[in-house]
Amino acid sequence: MKHWFAASAILGGVLLGQPALADELIEEYNAYIGQDDLFNSDGMQLTQPWQVIRQDRANYHRFGISQPGDDGDSFFASAKNRERAERMIRNGTITRDARNAILGGDVTINVQIWRGNGGDYINVTVD
Repeated sequence: MKHWFAASAILGGVLLGQPALADELIEEYNAYIGQDDLFNSDGMQLTQPWQVIRQDRANYHRFGISQPGDDGDSFFASAKNRERAERMIRNGTITRDARNAILGGDVTINVQIWRGNGGDYINVTVD
């Protein structure tokens, strides 16, 4: 019993002595979602906001297509990071109004890319 108490006291001291890790804002950018961003490379209309955001970043980084109001970012310059967009949005926040506005196009969005204890995530708002 003494050993269990001593071990839990040490562990508790170590855990309590650790500062809480706060989520870290990796990057933030604004993007204008134009009509070109609503369709994939095969001309199929996109039906999910994460698809549109991913296509917008592919258009910007891979195809050199941008509209006035598109900011650059370094995170989605990587195709691997663009592939992670669905999970990152699912783990983050996006309002119903923002979802609808993105799917309609002709709107400026703000994207915050965060690193958290549970993994990277994205918060999306409409400006």
